Amino acid sequence: MLHAASMLALGLAVTLSQPVLGGSLAGTFVDGGNTLVSAMMMFVGNDQKVYILDKAEGNAQQVNGHSAWGSVMDLETKQATVMDVATNVFCASGYHLPNGSFVTFGGNGAIGPGGNIGSERNPSGASGAWDAVYQDFDGSKSIRILNPCTSSQDFSSAECQWFDDPSVLSMQKQRWYSAAEMLGDGTIVIIGGFVNGGYINRNTPNTDPTFEGGAAEPTYEFFPSNGQTPQQMAFLTKTSGLNAYAHTYLMASGQVFVQANFSTMLWDPQTNTETDLPDMPNQVIRVYPASGGVAMLPLTPANNYTQTILFCGGSDMPDAAWGNYSFPAINTWDYPASADCQRITPEPTDGSQPAYVQDDDILGGGRTMGQFIILPTGKLLMINGGANGTAGYATATGQTFSYSDMPFGMSLASGPQGTPAIYDPSAPAGSRWSDAGLSSSNIARLYHSSALLLPDASVFVAGSNPNVDVNTSTIFPTQYQAEIFYPPYFSAATRPVPSGIPSTLSYGGASFDITIPASSYSGSSDDAADNTTVALLRPGWTTHALNLGQRYIQLSNTYTVNSDGSIVLHTSQLPPNPNLFQPGPAWLYVVVNGIPSNGTSVLVGSGSVGTQPTAAAAKLPASIKLATAKGSADAASTNGSPSTSTTGSSGISSHLILIIAIAGGVAVVLLIGGLIWFRSSRNKRASFRTPASKPYGSSGMSGPSSVGLGAAGALRHSDSSAFMQHEQPSQTWNASNVSLQRYKDEPGHERDPSYGSAYSQQPNNYQQHTPQGSYDQQYAGYGQHDGYGQQPGGYGQAGEYAQYSQPRAPYGDNMSSRGSTNGMSMEYDPYTAEPLRTTPVGRRF
Repeated sequence: MLHAASMLALGLAVTLSQPVLGGSLAGTFVDGGNTLVSAMMMFVGNDQKVYILDKAEGNAQQVNGHSAWGSVMDLETKQATVMDVATNVFCASGYHLPNGSFVTFGGNGAIGPGGNIGSERNPSGASGAWDAVYQDFDGSKSIRILNPCTSSQDFSSAECQWFDDPSVLSMQKQRWYSAAEMLGDGTIVIIGGFVNGGYINRNTPNTDPTFEGGAAEPTYEFFPSNGQTPQQMAFLTKTSGLNAYAHTYLMASGQVFVQANFSTMLWDPQTNTETDLPDMPNQVIRVYPASGGVAMLPLTPANNYTQTILFCGGSDMPDAAWGNYSFPAINTWDYPASADCQRITPEPTDGSQPAYVQDDDILGGGRTMGQFIILPTGKLLMINGGANGTAGYATATGQTFSYSDMPFGMSLASGPQGTPAIYDPSAPAGSRWSDAGLSSSNIARLYHSSALLLPDASVFVAGSNPNVDVNTSTIFPTQYQAEIFYPPYFSAATRPVPSGIPSTLSYGGASFDITIPASSYSGSSDDAADNTTVALLRPGWTTHALNLGQRYIQLSNTYTVNSDGSIVLHTSQLPPNPNLFQPGPAWLYVVVNGIPSNGTSVLVGSGSVGTQPTAAAAKLPASIKLATAKGSADAASTNGSPSTSTTGSSGISSHLILIIAIAGGVAVVLLIGGLIWFRSSRNKRASFRTPASKPYGSSGMSGPSSVGLGAAGALRHSDSSAFMQHEQPSQTWNASNVSLQRYKDEPGHERDPSYGSAYSQQPNNYQQHTPQGSYDQQYAGYGQHDGYGQQPGGYGQAGEYAQYSQPRAPYGDNMSSRGSTNGMSMEYDPYTAEPLRTTPVGRRF
C-alpha cells in the first residue's frame, strides 16, 4: 500500500546465514537467501535490490495483517523484506520503463485460501473483487508501478513502495498471461491473454477461437494509453489455445516479431498489419504451458546488429493432448519435453527470406520451463525446468481423474533438470552446448520458478510453486530458498575494474572513453585490448521462463594501450536506432579475455516516453598498440569471488509522480490521495463483507500461512486463482499429501539445500518414454466436449452464470473412471473428473 503509516510493517525481515565458501565459486550454486514469498516474478531494481512478486496466497510472512505476496531481496545481506501489493499479481506480465521504474500488467481476480474465489465477487459472480482473508483485490486490469530504491533511502516511504491503485491506473481489458513488448519510443504494447484463467486458452470444441465465449482476450492496447479502444489481433485467433505469454521482440524496422502456438509473424503496431513468417518446424510449441526457452541472440558489430531469435525446448505434444481450460487431455508428466532448438532471423539483411534454421539440441535432453539468461560474455545460460511435461498445475487430467492419483501433486511436469548448460552462439554448429564444470542444484525449479542476471554477473535463481496455494510438504513444494549460480568466469584470477563509464547513453552521438587499469588483467596489453568488449545488457523482467525485455548489445570500440599497461577504450554510443535496444535502464559490462567486470548502471535514451533523440555515430580513432605494455595482475591468484561494484550514478528518476504523469497526465493530487486509498477502501469493504464461516476450508489447518489451505475438493482442476467447488469434499489437501509421499521423482527427490545429493546427470526414466499410438487418434473425442462458455451468458459474461447442459458421454472405456463416494460407485466424466451429472459449463478459473 502507499499509506506511509502502514509501511512500518516493512521492518519485518529474516536474517539468512551466509554461505561458507571454499575454493572457486565457478560453476557452483550457493545459498541466495530466503525470498519470503515464492518468486514467480523478479527484476533487478538496482545494484542492491532484487524485487520479487508472487501470486496472492497463504505465505507465512505477513504484511499489514495479511499474507505477503511481494518482497525485496538485499543482495549484500541476503535479507528479504516483505512488501505490500494490493492486487493479485498472479501470472501478470511486466517490463521496465524508460526512466528506470518497473511496471506490471494484469493478473487475476481476488482469491482466498485454497485458490477459491474471493469472499466479495465482481458483479458477474465469476471472479473475486476482494477477499476477507488474503485481503487481495482483483488484479486483472491492474497496472502497478515500482520505483527501485537503495538501502540509503526510506523504504517506508510511498516513493519506495508499489503503486497499485486500479482506480487511478489500469488497463482497458482484463489480461492474465498477456505478452508485453516495449516499442522504440518507450511505449509498451500489451497483447492478448486470458480473461480469468485456465490451463490453455480455449474451449473444446473450439467453436469460438477469437473470444472463447468471453474467456479469451484477443486484443492489444498500449501503455501509456493512446486513448484508442483495444483492437483485435487476428494472430490471436489463428493461434487460439496456445497463445499465452506470446513471444514478442521488437525488430529494427519497428515491427514486432510474435510467435505463439506453432505460428510466427511480423506485426506492425502502427497499422495492425500482420505478415506471416514460416511455422515452427515440427510444430514444437514454445509458449506457455510448453514454456520453451527463448532469447534474442547478442547484437554485435560483427553480425551488423542483425536480430536472430533462438528457441530451445518446449513440447511437441499433439494438439488434442493439450486439452482445454480445465486441464490437459493426457498425463503430461509422462510426455518428454522437446530438446529441439531453432533459430530465425525475421528481418534478414542479406536479401534472403526469413526461415527457421535447425540448431544443436539442448544438452542433457529435453526441457520445459528452461530459461535463457544472456551472460556478459555473449553466451547464454540455460537453467531451471523439467525433462517431462508442461508448466501449469491441476488436480486432474483427461487420464487421471482424482487428485490423490496425481503422482507429483498438482505439478504437470516431472524430472527436474538441475544441471544448467551454456550455449555459445558463435561456436560452430554441433559444438555450441557445454556443461563442463557446472554443478547441479538439488532444488527443483519447475512451474513458477525464475532466474535473472545480477549486476556482479552471477545469476539469481528462485521460485518454483506448482501449487494452487502454499504447500511445503508435497513432492514439488512452494519454494522460498533462493540460490546464486556463478558461471565459469568466476574462476578468473582477476576481474576488470573499469572507470569513466557515463551514467547515460544515447542513440548515436559523441563517443566516450573507458579506462581499464593494468591491475585488471595479466599478460600482454595488446592481447587484452584485442579481446575486450563493451557489452550493454538488460536482464529483463522474469516470469514463467521468460525474461521480458532481456537484450544484449555490444558497443563498438577501438583502444589505446598506454605504457603503464592501462587501456583506454574509445567507445561508441548505441547505434542510432532505438528499436535495437529500447530506452531504459541497463548494465554496462567490460569483458576482458572472457572475464566480465561488475556491471555499471546506465540509463539509455531520454528517460521518458516519446521519440528518442538520435544522432549520427561518431567516428572512432584508430587503435594504438604497444607491444611492451603488460598487465600487472597476479595471474596466479585464485580469487574468483565477486569484486566491489563499480556502479555509477544511474541518472534514474526517483519520483514516481513522473511516471504517473507520463501514464496519462494524472494529477499529482491523485497520487497523494493514493496514500490513503487502499486503507480506506479496505475499511469500507470490512463494513459490509460477510466473513466465511470456515475460512480455511476442510483441511483443518489454522492461520492463513498454513500449508495445505483448503481441501482438494474446493479446487478447480486448472491453473488459476479462482476455483469453484468439486464434488470431492472428502479428499483433503493434507490427506492427498500423505498419499503422495510414496512417489519419488528420481533421481534426487530431495528438494531442500540441506540434503547433500544433487540431481543426477543421468536421464531419468521418463526421458525413455515413447508415446504409444497416435495421441491425435486416441484423443479425437476430446474435442467433442461441450466446453465452457458456449451457452448464452457463458464464460466471462457479466450477469448470470452460463446455462446448464449435459456433458457428453465418455469417449471410451479406457477413459472412464469409477470411484467410490460414501460407499457408492460413481462414474466420472473424463473431461471434468466430476460425477456424470448436470453441471454448469460457464465456470471460471
